[in-house]
Amino acid sequence: MADQFGVGPDVAAALLIATGGNPTRLRPEASFAGLSGVNPLPASAKTRRQRLNRGGDRQANAALHTVALARMRSDPHPLLRRPPHPPRTTRRESMCYLARDLYPLILLSQPGRRT
Repeated sequence: MADQFGVGPDVAAALLIATGGNPTRLRPEASFAGLSGVNPLPASAKTRRQRLNRGGDRQANAALHTVALARMRSDPHPLLRRPPHPPRTTRRESMCYLARDLYPLILLSQPGRRT
């Protein structure tokens, strides 16, 4: 997992600790995003706006935030470089994308798991 851009040993360790010893309890990728606190929640039934999830593991959220900032600075991925959105929205969307991107790598990096 540390071979991904922006993911160092500290970030990888924080994400692995957040998933615990049994990452298969997090079946879909959305559950990992909820555990990290990066999944959007609907604000109300009348509007389409979404609000940030204030729950989740703070260390995992900080680790995804670190990777998002590193990738926003230098990675030319189109999802991370959409100009019409404000920077806060872009960072939130990129953190959701990173949770989906890193989840399979977390599953593969567990001991006793071979692919």
